[in-house]
Amino acid sequence: MSAAALPDLKVHDTFPKLLALHAREHPNDIWLREKDLGIWNAFTWSQVAERVRRITLGLETLGVGRGDVVALIGDNRPEWLMGEIAAHAAGGMSLGIYRDALADEVAYLVTYADVKVVFAEDEEQVDKLLQLEERIPTVRHIVFSDPRGLRKYEDPRLIALKDLEEAGAARHAADPGRYDALVASGSGEEVAILCTTSGTTSHPKLAMLTAGALLRHCRSYLDVDLRGPEDEYVSVLQMPWIMEQIYAFGQALISRMKVSFVEEPETMMADMREIGPSFILFAPRVWEQIAADVRARMMDASALKRAMFAIGMKLGLKALDEGRRSPLADLILFRALRDRLGFSRLKSAATGGAALGPDTFRFFLALGVPMRQLYGQTELLGAYTIHTAKDVDFDTVGVPMAGVELRIDDPDPNGLGEIVTRHPNVFTGYYRNADETAHAFAEGGWMRTGDAGFIDPKGHLVVIDRIRDMSRTAQGDRFSPQYIENKLKFSPYVGEAVILGDGRAHLAAIICIRFPIVAKWAEKNRIAFTTYTDLSVKPEVIALLRREVESVNRSLPEKQRIAKFLLLYKELDADDGELTRTRKVRRGVINDRYGDIIDAMYRGDPRIDIDTTITFQDGTKQRIKTVIDVVDLDVAQPAPASKRRAA
Repeated sequence: MSAAALPDLKVHDTFPKLLALHAREHPNDIWLREKDLGIWNAFTWSQVAERVRRITLGLETLGVGRGDVVALIGDNRPEWLMGEIAAHAAGGMSLGIYRDALADEVAYLVTYADVKVVFAEDEEQVDKLLQLEERIPTVRHIVFSDPRGLRKYEDPRLIALKDLEEAGAARHAADPGRYDALVASGSGEEVAILCTTSGTTSHPKLAMLTAGALLRHCRSYLDVDLRGPEDEYVSVLQMPWIMEQIYAFGQALISRMKVSFVEEPETMMADMREIGPSFILFAPRVWEQIAADVRARMMDASALKRAMFAIGMKLGLKALDEGRRSPLADLILFRALRDRLGFSRLKSAATGGAALGPDTFRFFLALGVPMRQLYGQTELLGAYTIHTAKDVDFDTVGVPMAGVELRIDDPDPNGLGEIVTRHPNVFTGYYRNADETAHAFAEGGWMRTGDAGFIDPKGHLVVIDRIRDMSRTAQGDRFSPQYIENKLKFSPYVGEAVILGDGRAHLAAIICIRFPIVAKWAEKNRIAFTTYTDLSVKPEVIALLRREVESVNRSLPEKQRIAKFLLLYKELDADDGELTRTRKVRRGVINDRYGDIIDAMYRGDPRIDIDTTITFQDGTKQRIKTVIDVVDLDVAQPAPASKRRAA
């Protein structure tokens, strides 16, 4: 599909209007696929449009009208996509809730937005809602699509999706023109989506997005990275995230690219290999996990395969640094590896939502994956910078899309300052939060991102870190915790890392091991262990991670090297508030929750006694009693600035 063949968004300015257009002009073309019980089920444009019509009219029978909020929670499924478009067709606003959100998080979002109807995928999500009882008084109906385990539930708010569709079909029979009238009355300038912000410091805010702005922004995106009906996209990132809204909804409805849904998160790589997508979008944590899994599999490979892998990576990285590809590396390693990962047909692969470490980026570029880095915010409709196909630089996030303006405010002598942005298609404000909306924009419609960065001589934007996270040691040396954390996470053995050192004499790190891979390493080396906590305190594991940290230190400037680290007794968890749902570290929570451990590490304690209780998602508790070793890496620790001046 050429850019000229894309729909006229002045006419087809909402999701339901675009769906109706394609159902009319391409009724038998496949749009969606879902794998269920090992079988791929396909949905044509006309089939999706028919179900959306029934769901829309069914929502009307439940009292949903213009301005009402419909929430959706569950895995990525065609029914989520249909339910969201139906909510828009009925005149309502959709609110996506992350599938792993805890009950308290769900209660906050549902009550804050006065949600009337919730689409809950299955028994797990229904139970989450039912246990809230009177805490969600606005919810009148809970629509479930998977009936397994729910047949004996008697809550009057529950209604099966198929029953809702039957009610919608009956309403259509009584008033055949009702749905078309609803779609025609919709306007692209009305708020269609309430999209949660990342919430790194507090409860997420709800950014109000109009369908017209989102679609126009998707059109700018497609000008840089065009796709069409022959292209394949596999939806794996959670639907509430702004970039999945951009890819699986906006871009798909404009370009007619096919969207496929994997059976389970655990089968993602196998399912994706069967589809052979031409476009993928993964969060940095997914790319890091894939790179780590590749390295982990090499642990079990034969000596010959390990040698071939080492030679192939060396040749590939050397060629990458010289601006070319290595045919020999492709022959002995990369071609087969791309096929194994399902990347053989990729035209473009993107990452966004947080910074991806340059080592991980280089790994995939050398592999032959056409990686591009994105940068943006929910309020600015997701990504608004991207690498062009012929100008990819793993140290940057690319150049602005058409119509996007960037500037750097209050730059230091090196040009580093706050990234400030504006473009025509931005959010209309925060839902029911006029004060935060007023604070979001500077004069002239510019929005402060809160990120520190600079523009390099090629015009590429370089993002360093959140401004509030940019730190200085006691000696005044600046460092970016995120940059160092990303270098650590390139190791297959590091699952998460938090760099400390703001106002301190030196840098230190709290590291969480990547349990599945470290466990495999331990089994291979005949190291007995029982739990994550037990494995993390094994001397051999500590020595393994010490080598990884020392390797990272060698790639860092002297004043940014890690002087001490410890292995935490548990994984950082979004359920505990330590990470956001998009896996960003909540540094304030870390500093508060592990303040005693941090103080002991900087006090010079060689070992730290731990006696604490952790609570699991199901409410069960476990007492953890252990001793953590603090590893001193013998990094030279400079004297405080006052002493240096005295000398």
